[in-house]
Amino acid sequence: MRARIVASTSLAAVVMLTAAGCGFIAPQATTEHYDPSDGTSATIASVKVLNAIVLSNDGETGNLIASVANIGNDRVTVTLQYEGDGQKIDKKVSVAGNTVKSIGTDEQFLLDGIDAKPGSLMPVFVQYDDETGKQMLVPVLDGTLPEYTQYLP
Repeated sequence: MRARIVASTSLAAVVMLTAAGCGFIAPQATTEHYDPSDGTSATIASVKVLNAIVLSNDGETGNLIASVANIGNDRVTVTLQYEGDGQKIDKKVSVAGNTVKSIGTDEQFLLDGIDAKPGSLMPVFVQYDDETGKQMLVPVLDGTLPEYTQYLP
């Protein structure tokens, strides 16, 4: 009788492990970070630049759209640097502590003199204070998708 209980328990354990074994060896896709939209994101210490895209019809002037989240307590000034007309150009965004600020939607955040045709990736370097910055490769889109036409420069 005791042997039957041990055998039944062992068999049940083997069946459960076999049926759920893929959960032990296969990576879970839901734990992988990705940008679920058209834009790209970067994190620098307590600042996150989220879902950044550049909208441009001509590849010479673009409107940078993104959300800049400051999860720290103090106001920060974030520098977004890009190349325009052959030189590095800095644009600044001030974000209060524990706040998310949208850029490029209510008021255009124009990047002039760029050489980034729609369909390409445009380098934008993001940095604030003494923190080490990061270069983002921001997708350049045009007005093909109707939700973006109102934000074109």
